[in-house]
Amino acid sequence: MDIQATINNLLNPPVLFFFLGMGVVFFKSDLKITEGVSKFLSLYLLFSIGFKGGHELFKSPFAEEHLYTLIACMFMAFFVPVYSYFIFRLKLDHHNAAALSGSFGSISAVTFVTAGAFLHSYGYEYQGFIVAGMALMESPAIVVAVIMDRLGKNRIQSKEKQKIDWKKLLHEAFFSSSVYILIGSLIVGYLSGESGWNTTKPFTEDIFKGLLTFFLLDKGIDAAKQMRDLRKVGFFLLGSSLLIMIINVAIAILIIKIIRMPIGDALMFIVLCASASYIAVPAALKDTIPEATPSIYLTVALSIVFPINIIVGIPLYFYTLKLIFGIQ
Repeated sequence: MDIQATINNLLNPPVLFFFLGMGVVFFKSDLKITEGVSKFLSLYLLFSIGFKGGHELFKSPFAEEHLYTLIACMFMAFFVPVYSYFIFRLKLDHHNAAALSGSFGSISAVTFVTAGAFLHSYGYEYQGFIVAGMALMESPAIVVAVIMDRLGKNRIQSKEKQKIDWKKLLHEAFFSSSVYILIGSLIVGYLSGESGWNTTKPFTEDIFKGLLTFFLLDKGIDAAKQMRDLRKVGFFLLGSSLLIMIINVAIAILIIKIIRMPIGDALMFIVLCASASYIAVPAALKDTIPEATPSIYLTVALSIVFPINIIVGIPLYFYTLKLIFGIQ
């Protein structure tokens, strides 16, 4: 592994501010970020990457390899929650297994943008189609998680099969705030073209890294709070989470080699596959799978998967891709 890339990543301001946020809890500082500010930062990041992705789509004509990328994203969005459910089911009840599988099947937009900043620092960029792929990956896992939960419940209560409220479920999956703003800004960025990009660039790009840094300060606080619950998740969930991350990365690398993604898109695709949602999925599952314990799937996604990805995962994936692509 490229030690220098890891060091550079650790010394990146957003990552350092993540640690600074964790220190707020560990050192019992009175620093607080209100829920409204946190929500604004989350929506801003989704808007910014969506709008930039739409602009990239406007500049790039649709090609066959882009279709393969979108198909690969959809495949992982459906496949990951199904197989991971059976891994978690070895120790967990079907409610928590389904909720966790949904988190792993969906994506972390913040991990995505952190990887984008890392990629940019090395002179590489990704195309808008990978942002469209991210939008496609956000929602299906929510639907699959609920289906797995209901199937598990029906096996136990075979006499009283519980029906799925498809209308409510699909609305929550595809029109939740994070999905709506991401897809909406992607469309607006595409339709407004170059003039729209030039108008919004000071807001969507020039201040992006600063707001990302502040958002990771907030996530560091949240991660440290959730770490108090690490004892609850136990060694099984730590080990199984690492196993699923490794499996997802291996499958992603195989797909990359088959469809020959460029290195920028390849890194972002791996990051999408290796991340776990701690915003969109928990918000949706709070009502659709209320029996699941939030402290379990939030702790795994926010205090295990997220830190591993932004601290060592991103540079490790990048180093692996450099070996595959034969880049010195």
